[in-house]
Amino acid sequence: MKKTIMAISSSLLLGGIATAQKISFEEYDLDNGLHVILHQDNSAPVVITSVMYHVGSKNENPNKTGFAHFFEHLLFEGTQNIKRGEWFNIVTANGGVNNANTSDDRTYYYEVFPSNNLELALWMESERLMHPIINQVGVDTQKEVIKEEKNSRYDNQPYGKIIEAVKKNLFINHPYRWTTIGSTEHLNSAKLEDFKAFNEKFYIPNNAVLVVAGDFQQKQAKEWIQNYFGPIKKGEKIVRENFTEKPITETIKATHIDPNIQIPMLVTAYRTPSMKNREARALDFISSYLSDGKSSKLYKKIVDDKKKALQIGAVGFNQEDYGMYIIYGLPMAGFNNEDLLGEIDEEILKVQTDLISERDYQKTLNQFENQYVNENSNVEGIAENLAKYYLLFGDVNLVNNEIEIYRSITREEIRDAARKYLNPNQRLILDYIPTPQKNEN
Repeated sequence: MKKTIMAISSSLLLGGIATAQKISFEEYDLDNGLHVILHQDNSAPVVITSVMYHVGSKNENPNKTGFAHFFEHLLFEGTQNIKRGEWFNIVTANGGVNNANTSDDRTYYYEVFPSNNLELALWMESERLMHPIINQVGVDTQKEVIKEEKNSRYDNQPYGKIIEAVKKNLFINHPYRWTTIGSTEHLNSAKLEDFKAFNEKFYIPNNAVLVVAGDFQQKQAKEWIQNYFGPIKKGEKIVRENFTEKPITETIKATHIDPNIQIPMLVTAYRTPSMKNREARALDFISSYLSDGKSSKLYKKIVDDKKKALQIGAVGFNQEDYGMYIIYGLPMAGFNNEDLLGEIDEEILKVQTDLISERDYQKTLNQFENQYVNENSNVEGIAENLAKYYLLFGDVNLVNNEIEIYRSITREEIRDAARKYLNPNQRLILDYIPTPQKNEN
């Protein structure tokens, strides 16, 4: 009886999600190529204005890395009509908040304002696009900001270079081989003309999507969008290179020394397909099933039951061209990396050999359902998803129907994805260790 009640409750929940989370939107293009997406929600007096540019660290010159992340900071410096240092003051004085972030694939800027300040937000984002001030003062200032960020978050942070170590071993040809924050040396050696050229090439209307979401009137919003963004000149068409990697056919073994740690860490990583690939979503099931939280298979087995590790975790990087699935663990005293790897391989082999149970399948699917609800529970999340699905997936409708793709993934597909991508000869094994101690005579 209890199982029946739970099944009915689950069914009602899933049906409610599908109805409650239906997101309406309108999309169109300006003459200069800027794609516009409008999502009207008048339930709260808040509006978000965001612009996502199709430029990330993968679009950089190998000898000039870190530019996309640098511009995340630099384009807050000021414009012809916004004095240097005034951007954040204007936002806060008008009751707003703003931020930006960069990935390997894109850069995203946004402002959240009371809805009566939509025109201000549109003007500011159009200023960033049309009239940025890129001068030596701003470049020098942001170089120091980036250096401090790199030192605190990566160079001097325990285990702060795991992703860097993984990427440079998993990717040989693709620009994913370097980190988003890039190289300090590259930024130091770059000339002002290099930054201006990067801006002119990538920060153009035909390489961006503008999203307005929240409490606004569409007719008025369209007028303002045309007034502020319409006059911006269309940029030269960007010719994008396609970088491919040869399949990994032999285990890659590497070592990274981190002077900031005392406990060695096992890191094993697999290269996975583009996030647009159905198999990538099947691999999401595997990642969640094996390593998402303290109730996952790996944590329960290795940390709770066998007490071989202080910590077991995983992170999946779903990206436009390739992804990564990284599993890491800190061995308990008396155990080593080989012990952890053996336990991990045993659980992966089970997924490759047998179908996961219907109960585990449903539990994992419920996690995706919850994630879907959370991501679309506010206008900020909806705005970013609308931009992402247009720019990186080429299908805005995924904001509503991607969850249906996850629901359609079968247990057989999950097993087949594990067999195809998670084999010992297709991975990196990274010994992430402290600085070796010198023997004293």
